[in-house]
Amino acid sequence: MKLSIILPAKNEAASIGPLVGELKSHYPQAELIVVNDGSEDATAELAEQAGARVISHPYPKGNGAAIKSGARFCSGEFIVFMDADGQHQPSDVDRLLQEIRAGYDLVVGARTSDDQASKARNFANRFYNRLSSWMVGHTIEDLTSGMRAVRASLFKEFLYLLPNGFSYPTTSTMVFFRAGHSVKYIPIEVKQRQGKSHINLFRDGTRFFLIIFKVASLYSPLKIFFPASFALFVLATGWYIYKFTAFNSFPQMSALLYSTSVVVFLMGLLSEQITSLMYKKD
Repeated sequence: MKLSIILPAKNEAASIGPLVGELKSHYPQAELIVVNDGSEDATAELAEQAGARVISHPYPKGNGAAIKSGARFCSGEFIVFMDADGQHQPSDVDRLLQEIRAGYDLVVGARTSDDQASKARNFANRFYNRLSSWMVGHTIEDLTSGMRAVRASLFKEFLYLLPNGFSYPTTSTMVFFRAGHSVKYIPIEVKQRQGKSHINLFRDGTRFFLIIFKVASLYSPLKIFFPASFALFVLATGWYIYKFTAFNSFPQMSALLYSTSVVVFLMGLLSEQITSLMYKKD
């Protein structure tokens, strides 16, 4: 198989050289691409010296934007994405590719532990996994893992849906499930990262809830809108029963809640139809 390995990198001078060298020794025939996302250090120079093809953004555009640049540039039939901070082990690439050869369309390396992450981030990741598992009806072991192998032709179909930020793994996993492609998780061990993490808890934490709703809208919006609509309907009915039995009157609040319930349900129904059109092939 013709393989492309893509490493999005921003200020990863501490790890990029040894990582590229190790990948070159393991997979000398692979197309190795480092996407330099506006680094302020020697990331691009060290990657090129180690033997990688380097694509440079003139300014930082985000991890997802780097992934999209690499995917547009690569020529491989299969793509492996890895973090450039030294956490992912090149020896795991073979394990991902074995599952691709077995017929899967997307294979994700699920971290068995992430001791480097804060408690808040670990809690968020567990919440992501449970929410997405409920949405798709399959167990998702690691929604945000950046190590994955995929069939290039399928991945490139959904580039326009991927965000420019750090939620590209979430989005790509959900769209593959939604489109009916075969997805598998395999356990991997991660090493201590080199350098400093680019995740900011306060800045990126505000995106947490937005990503939750984005996950829902990418897969099945009605699974979010219908429970909300039903809860409003139950609340309206309960308030009406209380007011009618206690004061023999029909409360205006119940009318408002009933109306809101219907509007929320119709919004979910419309969103469901729009989402279906997003995955319709020409």
